[in-house]
Amino acid sequence: MQERRKNQRIELEGKLLVRRMDQGGRAERVGITINDCSKTGVGFSCMEKLDMGAVYEAFLTIWTKEVLHVFLEIVRVENKQNSMLEYGAIFIGMSEMDASRIETYSTIKNMNA
Repeated sequence: MQERRKNQRIELEGKLLVRRMDQGGRAERVGITINDCSKTGVGFSCMEKLDMGAVYEAFLTIWTKEVLHVFLEIVRVENKQNSMLEYGAIFIGMSEMDASRIETYSTIKNMNA
C-alpha cells in the first residue's frame, strides 16, 4: 500500500465525544481507540458506524491532558475483526496553535527515540 500521509503520525491516547454537524447537533459519546495522530488528521478504531465524508465535532484529549476542540471529516473507513471499524479523519479548521501542539509532541518524541 502506498503511503499517502503528508505528516508523520504519532501514537496518542485519548477519547472522543462526537457530534455530527448536519443532523440536529445531538451529541453522542463514541468509545474509540486512537491509533495515530498527526497535525492534519487522526486514525482511530471504534464499534460505531460513522458516515464517510461526514463532519463530526470532537474533543480530543492530548498527552498533556489538554482537550482540543476539533472538527473531523471521515475520509477512510475499513472493516476489521470483531465488528471493529477503523477510520481515518482529517482535521477541519484546526487552529495553528493546536496543530503545533501535536507537531511539538512528535518532534520531542523523535528526539528521545
